[in-house]
Amino acid sequence: MLDPSSSEEESDEIVEEESGKEVLGSAASGARLSPSRTSEGSGGGGGAGLGGGGGAGAGAGVGAGGGGGSGASSGGGAGGLQPSSRAGGGRPSSPSPSVVSEKEKEELERLQKEEEERKKRLQLYVFVMRCIAYPFNAKQPTDMARRQQKISKQQLQTVKDRFQAFLNGETQIVADEAFMNAVQSYYEVFLKSDRVARMVQSGGCSANDSREVFKKHIEKRVRSLPEIDGLSKETVLSSWMAKFDAIYRGEEDPRKQQARMTASAASELILSKEQLYEMFQNILGIKKFEHQLLYNACQLDNPDEQAAQIRRELDGRLQMADQIARERKFPKFVSKEMENMYIEELKSSVNLLMANLESMPVSKGGEFKLQKLKRSHNASIIDMGEESENQLSKSDVVLSFSLEVVIMEVQGLKSLAPNRIVYCTMEVEGGEKLQTDQAEASKPTWGTQGDFSTTHALPAVKVKLFTESTGVLALEDKELGRVILHPTPNSPKQSEWHKMTVSKNCPDQDLKIKLAVRMDKPQNMKHSGYLWAIGKNVWKRWKKRFFVLVQVSQYTFAMCSYREKKAEPQELLQLDGYTVDYTDPQPGLEGGRAFFNAVKEGDTVIFASDDEQDRILWVQAMYRATGQSHKPVPPTQVQKLNAKGGTVPQLDAPISQFYADRAQKHGMDEFISSNPCNFDHASLFEMVQRLTLDHRLNDSYSCLGWFSPGQVFVLDEYCARNGVRGCHRHLCYLRDLLERAENGAMIDPTLLHYSFAFCASHVHGNSQQMHAYLSGLLPHTDPEGSKTPSPSEPEAKKDTKKESKKRKDYKTQANPEPKRPDGIGTVTVEEKERFEEIKERLRVLLENQITHFRYCFPFGRPEGALKATLSLLERVLMKDIVTPVPQEEVKTVIRKCLEQAALVNYSRLSEYAKIEENVGRLITPAKKLEDTIRLAELVIEVLQQNEEHHAEAFAWWSDLMVEHAETFLSLFAVDMDAALEVQPPDTWDSFPLFQLLNDFLRTDYNLCNGKFHKHLQDLFAPLVVRYVDLMESSIAQSIHRGFERESWEPVKSLTSNLPNVNLPNVNLPKVPNLPVNIPLGIPQMPTFSAPSWMAAIYDADNGSGTSEDLFWKLDALQTFIRDLHWPEEEFGKHLEQRLKLMASDMIESCVKRTRIAFEVKLQKTSRSTDFRVPQSICTMFNVMVDAKAQSTKLCSMEMGQEHQYHSKIDELIEETVKEMITLLVAKFVTILEGVLAKLSRYDEGTLFSSFLSFTVKAASKYVDVPKPGMDVADAYVTFVRHSQDVLRDKVNEEMYIERLFDQWYNSSMNVICTWLTDRMDLQLHIYQLKTLIRMVKKTYRDFRLQGVLDSTLNSKTYETIRNRLTVEEATASVSEGGGLQGISMKDSDEEDEEDD
Repeated sequence: MLDPSSSEEESDEIVEEESGKEVLGSAASGARLSPSRTSEGSGGGGGAGLGGGGGAGAGAGVGAGGGGGSGASSGGGAGGLQPSSRAGGGRPSSPSPSVVSEKEKEELERLQKEEEERKKRLQLYVFVMRCIAYPFNAKQPTDMARRQQKISKQQLQTVKDRFQAFLNGETQIVADEAFMNAVQSYYEVFLKSDRVARMVQSGGCSANDSREVFKKHIEKRVRSLPEIDGLSKETVLSSWMAKFDAIYRGEEDPRKQQARMTASAASELILSKEQLYEMFQNILGIKKFEHQLLYNACQLDNPDEQAAQIRRELDGRLQMADQIARERKFPKFVSKEMENMYIEELKSSVNLLMANLESMPVSKGGEFKLQKLKRSHNASIIDMGEESENQLSKSDVVLSFSLEVVIMEVQGLKSLAPNRIVYCTMEVEGGEKLQTDQAEASKPTWGTQGDFSTTHALPAVKVKLFTESTGVLALEDKELGRVILHPTPNSPKQSEWHKMTVSKNCPDQDLKIKLAVRMDKPQNMKHSGYLWAIGKNVWKRWKKRFFVLVQVSQYTFAMCSYREKKAEPQELLQLDGYTVDYTDPQPGLEGGRAFFNAVKEGDTVIFASDDEQDRILWVQAMYRATGQSHKPVPPTQVQKLNAKGGTVPQLDAPISQFYADRAQKHGMDEFISSNPCNFDHASLFEMVQRLTLDHRLNDSYSCLGWFSPGQVFVLDEYCARNGVRGCHRHLCYLRDLLERAENGAMIDPTLLHYSFAFCASHVHGNSQQMHAYLSGLLPHTDPEGSKTPSPSEPEAKKDTKKESKKRKDYKTQANPEPKRPDGIGTVTVEEKERFEEIKERLRVLLENQITHFRYCFPFGRPEGALKATLSLLERVLMKDIVTPVPQEEVKTVIRKCLEQAALVNYSRLSEYAKIEENVGRLITPAKKLEDTIRLAELVIEVLQQNEEHHAEAFAWWSDLMVEHAETFLSLFAVDMDAALEVQPPDTWDSFPLFQLLNDFLRTDYNLCNGKFHKHLQDLFAPLVVRYVDLMESSIAQSIHRGFERESWEPVKSLTSNLPNVNLPNVNLPKVPNLPVNIPLGIPQMPTFSAPSWMAAIYDADNGSGTSEDLFWKLDALQTFIRDLHWPEEEFGKHLEQRLKLMASDMIESCVKRTRIAFEVKLQKTSRSTDFRVPQSICTMFNVMVDAKAQSTKLCSMEMGQEHQYHSKIDELIEETVKEMITLLVAKFVTILEGVLAKLSRYDEGTLFSSFLSFTVKAASKYVDVPKPGMDVADAYVTFVRHSQDVLRDKVNEEMYIERLFDQWYNSSMNVICTWLTDRMDLQLHIYQLKTLIRMVKKTYRDFRLQGVLDSTLNSKTYETIRNRLTVEEATASVSEGGGLQGISMKDSDEEDEEDD
């Protein structure tokens, strides 16, 4: 804004240059197109208005010459548009109308419309400027919610690039895998969403929205993380948010961004007047030079002028109300009785404004007390001046002046010695006396200032000069001279020389003193000076007096005359009801040059000043004070208007007159001097509000339709000052908001709710019931006595802090006249019709938004908007303000919307899922199933997002959201059924689809076992049964064929040794690539990958390939069926029981086949000591071990069921193991019996024994014969030890080994004992004895080392054998004489003791 205090020459050059350019540009085109016409038509004025001068000519209402002259003074460019009128037929400068083409006519009409629009905006800007310059009703609110910066398309793309760079590792931000996954999910789901792009386009997406969505997104992830000692999840959350901010900010300096945000936030809260002027220049398209012209001409920096303008406007509004009452020109009301009420409302609103104006302080910080006027509620401003009630007294007028007296220096002190001390004193008569510092007579300078205050309008200031007396007897100092001044507020402020009155005895007669006296004007003194005056009741003599125009209150002014040294006025004239104007010199009155008068019925007061400029200033000041509608025009201006081409202002005119002349020259006078009461402010406000909303929606804030505090302030002030009805204001606001919302802009439904509630309360009446109903949502009464309604009682109770903050917004935005005590009771037909129209439009909009809730409120943003939309819909469906709408009716509407929403959401989802589908390509069943699974993932994602972001808004209609979800799923079911129908029979690739959907549905309380869930179960139950049947047949076949070909080699590695058993006619399920966040865990059975339970036991030898294959298949099948999590309990139990029974049968068959194979294998082995336990025998034992372990897992029922299958198979396994141990021990006993049979050949008394003994004795004489029996003993011991080692190493069950060894030892000892018992009467042959001692000793020792308990080892049988062999040993020692060759039972015992 150009500063009004700038130099006039400079600013005038700028104005001339800018306006000249505009005139030349538009006039050049206009001169080509405009036909010949006379200047007295309205078209001529409009056309000429394209240039500044032409507009001024038309506005002033002068003739063609005036218009032409004015146009010429604007730079000469407008002459082409408005030719001067001449006698007869002057040749026109443009072709005749018949020649003008249609295109030129359209262009001319367009130019004329543009010019009319420009004039309308200029006039509107004048009214707005006055509201900004002197507000007395509204103030800028400071409690509105701060709006966030909105994100543009470019900023969204920049943010996407920054997050992509982070994910690519191109930034310096360090992050762990969990944070990377969270950012990746946020980037894919939120930033790349088309719904977010649409929200950005609508202007409703702020940086705070994106941050809040990310915060909500990671809260679940952080909560699911495991606890870490010393690191709280709040710390993790704050760290992640700090990293998010760093990514979002990019390389920008955070300090600069913070400073920029702070500055923008401050401008969002409060604006200076200059900022408000600039804002509305942009809103209304006003140029800078036009603003400067209007600002100066309207004297916006003069509060007195603005207050006077307001008083004139209010007076005009009251007169207009009286005129309407007289002429009965009422708007059309819904009821005839409202006409009289309408007049009362008009007067009441004006009186309220008067009270507001009068409450404004005349002097900010002034010391005088305002005079409060008494008036009735509907009193007229004309009635306020009744002398009986409001007559001022002299004591009511109190003025307080402050004076500054500065003593500079004295000249003319020649008689005093240079070193004599001089000083000055100063005083204002009636006040204290002050003294300067002392100075030498050679240099009498001080520069001392004295401050005084006085109530005298014409005070006397005395300054005296003293010198110190040197005499001993002198009592006081000597006065050299004095000066007495009578300053006024109009006196010069600079220092001046004054001649002093010299004392009698002072030799220096030419003393001068330099003084500066400044007398400040108090705020309530509007003008002062010397005037000649004569009146009928006051100032009855024509005499020059000192007058002061005093403002006692906003509506009370007094013209007071003062004498010197007096605080109270000598006489005063209260200016209420007077009209001031210029007048000609009065004959017979000598004194005074420029005359003016103040006239009232029965009284006339004539004033005269000594110069023209003073008269203009006096008239302007009194014009503001009287509140009159007639504006006095100085004779100099009238003469100038009548003079042709006279453009030079009078030199003695004040600066305000100069501004007015400049404004008139540039065509602005018509806008400044226009009477506001003659305008349709309803349409003007409608225009300014619409333009302001457009400006607001296009600024950098995500306002959602809310005005800024500065805009609210100006619009409030405009409505109050110009009487715009609140209902009209909000109806226009609603219409504008609806237009923007219908065109895709994001509008806050809470704002719509407040404005709609205001209009509804106005249209439907203001009853006490309505006030009680509305008290739930808005705590402050609006201008029409209503309150904004609450949609429902529970929702009012659940109100949030943010909604409370929004109420504060509305408190300031929706209340154009917050101080109006009572409501407006009149309702026009137009208001009611427009309300009904807007109500229907609003209903359609709300239903459409609820139908498209995923796209109108993506990710639940703006926060609380969807909930507010539902509340507003309930409010809109109400028939009136009191009767609540039935809940069933609301439910029906919302149900219909959500049914449509399901169709919309699924249609868009289907289109999105098929974006990459190749058109014309043959879709195979596998491809169709894959697409269906992908579509199912998207369906689940949509339902999860609905639950996460929108369920809270639909909390009161949760059953409808469940219906919406079921409808949504039913649409998907059609495509799913179609995809499943084309799948080949006996294929299982569709199981992942079931598990994907079932895992989601079974965890949702509302959808579990719902309509779609049951349909899914019905669809897949036959498939599951068929799958289990085929698997059972296949496993049975594999057992049969496997055991036929079984080699009984132990399984070391499943991939190398496990046979690949092909299952005939069965295609096992394969798991497609599903998202990581869907843990399906379905076994990939055809690959024969090792299950987790087999990992630990593969390090050692295991069972056979057939058994391991069987156990794995049974486990995989049960795991697969279990992971299906069949939701129906009965069918789930049936599947479990069947699989357990199948496992029991299969394992039983496996055990029996192994038992048979075991027996067959033993029969084929050797019976001599050459027998070695084969690997296959151990493998068979391990099969039993695995069968016992797996039966616990595969055959036992849960949930308290009797373990019938498990106990049955356990008994079978135990019985089989016993039989296998018995068979193996029998094999070992057979071998032992074979050894003993060899020893039986040495029995005493047999021929073979005698022959053998003789042969050995004879041979021993010639050669070294080996000791007979030792080979047999050693072979047997080696056999025992090897068998023990193999069994211990290869069999995995310790318990089985212990049982086997115990039984083996006992059986061996029993066989030996029996053999010895049979030879009780015979003496053992020496070789028998030596062999038995060695076998018994070694067997005892080896079984002891294998862990056989002492109680078993030292059985009675062993003791019997030991005693017999000891006796036999003693006998042999006597008979043979050392023939045992060191083999002794005793040695054996000693060796055993050493081993212990």
